[in-house]
Order: sequence, then C-alpha cells, then structure tokens
Amino acid sequence: MYEEIRAAAGAAITELLEVAKLKPGQLVVVGCSSSEIVGKKIGKGSAPEVAAAVADAILPILRERGLQLAAQCCEHLNRALIVERETAEQFGYEIVCVRPRPKAGGSFATAVYEAMRNPVAVEFVHADAGLDIGNTMIGMHLKHVAVPLRLSVKSVGEAPVNAARTRPKLIGGIRAEYPEES
Repeated sequence: MYEEIRAAAGAAITELLEVAKLKPGQLVVVGCSSSEIVGKKIGKGSAPEVAAAVADAILPILRERGLQLAAQCCEHLNRALIVERETAEQFGYEIVCVRPRPKAGGSFATAVYEAMRNPVAVEFVHADAGLDIGNTMIGMHLKHVAVPLRLSVKSVGEAPVNAARTRPKLIGGIRAEYPEES
C-alpha cells in the first residue's frame, strides 16, 4: 500500500512541476490529508505512516529541482505551513512558534517537519504552484491568479488530487500586449 501511495504522490508532483514549468527557488505548497488517503473523512483517521510515504515521495523530487516546499497544516493550526528556515528567510515570511503533531497540524505536516533539515512554521505564503491531496484547501496559499490544472493522477489512495499553477496578473486593458509565457 505505501509503495502505491509513494508512486502516486511522486507522479502527481512530477506532473505538476512539468506542467507548471517552475524554476529553481520557487515555492510549491502541498496540502495532504492522510485520513482521506485511507478512505476516512478528513481529520478523522490520521495515518502517520501514509503521510510519511507522501512526504518521502515529494521532498526528494522538489529538492532535486531546487524548489521549496511549504507543507500546509490542518485547521487546528490555522493552516499554517512548515518550511525550511532558509525558505522563510528567503521570502521574508514571519516565523511563528509551533510544532505540528498528527492531531494538531496533521500527519503530513508532522512528517515534513521531521524530514526537513531546519523546519519552521509560518502563517502565510504566496506559492507559485500547489498540490492538494484530499481537498485540504490550499488555495489561500497560492499567488493571486491560480490556474487549475487537470493532472492524469486523479487520486492518491482514496484521496482526490487537485493542482494549480499561478501566473502574473494581466493588466493594462485592450491596448496592452501580453507575452506568451507568463
């Protein structure tokens, strides 16, 4: 089961990164409900081993491409995010004092916290792309113009998968010209 979860999560993040065309240094937010992956209602069946399998699949792929991860916590921590300290400093995010646990922050945020080199929590980010495993509502942490993406990976375990990339706002009216790649 864990190998299937790892494979699906790895395939989903890889496809997102290919479609979103992210550059090294950019930020990706990931929300993940281990409860949903195992077929339970979000927040009602926390599965630390499942969350660790997702984190184990996603982190190396992001690191290999030079991308930064923001792992969204659950609503008990007001959807705060776990990032590397250097990421918080790079983007100027204010660090807050909390450590996630499976029942307060979620199993995925806990697994990421344990896997990161120097993890900290922040309240808000403005990510360039995002992966949502289990309807965790990551949209609040994306830049203003989010573009929904349809991935070929539709689920991780029993949890539905949604993804988005962002683009700059189009401004200027009818006389403005927009570059193809934005």
